[in-house]
Amino acid sequence: MKSNKILWLVSLLMMLSLVLAACAGDGSGEPEEESDNNEETGSEDTGSEEESENEGDSGSASGGDLVIAIPSDVVSMSTHGSNDVPSSNVQENIYETLTDLDENQEVVPGLAEEWEEVDETTWDFHLREGVKFHDGAELTAEVVKQNFDRLVDEEIASPRAFLFEAVESVEVVDDYTVRINLKYPYAPLLANLAHSGTAIMSPNIIEEDYAQMEEGGDVDAYINQNPVGTGPFVYESWEPGGQVVLSRNENYWGEPAKLDTVTFKVVSEQSTRIAELETDASHVADAIGPNNVSRVENTEGMSVLSSPSVSLSYVSFNVEKEPFDDPKVRQAISMAVNKEEIIQGIYNGAGIPAIGPLAPPVFGYDESVSGLEYDPERAKELLAEAGYEDGFSTTIWTNDNEQRVDTAVAIQNQLSEIGIDVEIEELEWGAYLERTANGEHDMFILGWSTVTSDADYGMYPLFHSSQHGSPGNRSFLSNDEIDSILDEARRETDPEARKELYSQAQEMLVEIAPMIYIHHQEYLLGVDETVQDFGIDAQGIYQIKDAYIE
Repeated sequence: MKSNKILWLVSLLMMLSLVLAACAGDGSGEPEEESDNNEETGSEDTGSEEESENEGDSGSASGGDLVIAIPSDVVSMSTHGSNDVPSSNVQENIYETLTDLDENQEVVPGLAEEWEEVDETTWDFHLREGVKFHDGAELTAEVVKQNFDRLVDEEIASPRAFLFEAVESVEVVDDYTVRINLKYPYAPLLANLAHSGTAIMSPNIIEEDYAQMEEGGDVDAYINQNPVGTGPFVYESWEPGGQVVLSRNENYWGEPAKLDTVTFKVVSEQSTRIAELETDASHVADAIGPNNVSRVENTEGMSVLSSPSVSLSYVSFNVEKEPFDDPKVRQAISMAVNKEEIIQGIYNGAGIPAIGPLAPPVFGYDESVSGLEYDPERAKELLAEAGYEDGFSTTIWTNDNEQRVDTAVAIQNQLSEIGIDVEIEELEWGAYLERTANGEHDMFILGWSTVTSDADYGMYPLFHSSQHGSPGNRSFLSNDEIDSILDEARRETDPEARKELYSQAQEMLVEIAPMIYIHHQEYLLGVDETVQDFGIDAQGIYQIKDAYIE
């Protein structure tokens, strides 16, 4: 297993060192696999070759109307309104953040040209001047403060508020300098500011949304219909359950995007997404599934884009419900699930087995931690020790992601071997997120992408007791010692000391067993050969700005 991890990590580092994301057209790679709708019709003008430009005025390739077939719809257009990858993929093109992560996962300037650490709890960020929102409003320090104050506003109840949990206050120093005052030294601050949850929205839509809330309207209702940022694409329309359309921002402060429009078309069925490619109805099909790699590769005019990820696929327990409130039961189920069988049989070997929540490239990952090995006989003993020698009945939830449904079936069969009867329930994506956030489940299957490549993001929202529900802790774990370690780790500024704390937490989570860590997947997309310079990064975010249709 260790050699597989090393090969996988080398693959990721090589890929990231070449480009920010794997580029379409380059990758004929091995058949290897979220987005997690990790959180994952009608006729379209597909921007055919005859209809799209090949050269822009500057002489560089540009143009086209890109259509991407995605497995799940956007949950929210507000940067504060959701914490799922499908929403982030759209938001990333409308809005921008103060910092960015480059191809090496290093922090680089975004809307902030530079920053300085005044002292260990005070940071000043100097904004780019002359940046305009799509509605003409100017980017200023006051606007940034307005956004950050809204992020942590309890009335908004953003599932992304944990990104700013270490922030005491935000100050305006001058028109283009914003100061962040921390409650304590917080090492992941710069990485968190690259997360789409901290992206900057127009002050006009924030003010109007608050105004409508005062009149009894819902949070984010106005923003969902009128998203306005500074990004390279401008919002055109959103048909819930159908599609989202964005167009090029002609007045972008940086190098403009090349595409004329981008359409995110919701196509829930995997086979139908591939059919979209085959019939030229879409140019990109996301999450084609490992079993369809050969189908795409053997079809003239299209190829498979594969990229390693920092994502985790997992099965979580509701630890507040019997019998999952007993760690022996959770350990038993974990040891009864054959992850290798799932990875090979369902994911066609795409990705590596997970021993814990962090993928190898994530800061804080500890390869020496030993997970719970597959051992059905020991699983039966643990069930008996917990008082369930005759087993019990339960349910497992999934959305309509094909691999997750197949995983649920595999787990249903495997757990029947130790006397546990499992009923599978399949839910629509939005309802799935809402009901698991409410704790209505017994077990469920989901994914988590550590988008900051830091263990704080990969562990704090998933396991800290303050993050129950939509922020990420859908297992509803409450453990004082885990809380203490995670709190200390986010306050620690010495990298080696932080790693040691996260190692302790990973060791503890093996015994606590709030979830079954299945694998760290690979992203698999089908791409039409006319699409150039399209990619997907390790966080599962499409790289669209430089893409064009040849």
